[in-house]
Amino acid sequence: MYLTVAETADYLSIPEELVKKLIQEKKVRALFDGEQYLLNKDQFNTTVEQIEKYKKLYEEWLNEPIPEDIDIKDED
Repeated sequence: MYLTVAETADYLSIPEELVKKLIQEKKVRALFDGEQYLLNKDQFNTTVEQIEKYKKLYEEWLNEPIPEDIDIKDED
């Protein structure tokens, strides 16, 4: 399934200008049909899944309690 630049920006929640910049820098593949650029949605699915996975892992890491150090000795 192919998306336009506007649809891709909306799908990824980023500005359209960033999508256009990525196309110009050839960091994402795009087809030009004579009127507009079309991007394959499947190339972003894996990236979006990985980003979500890392967000979840980061949140779990942030919520992990700090373990008490068993070597701490109270001098009082």
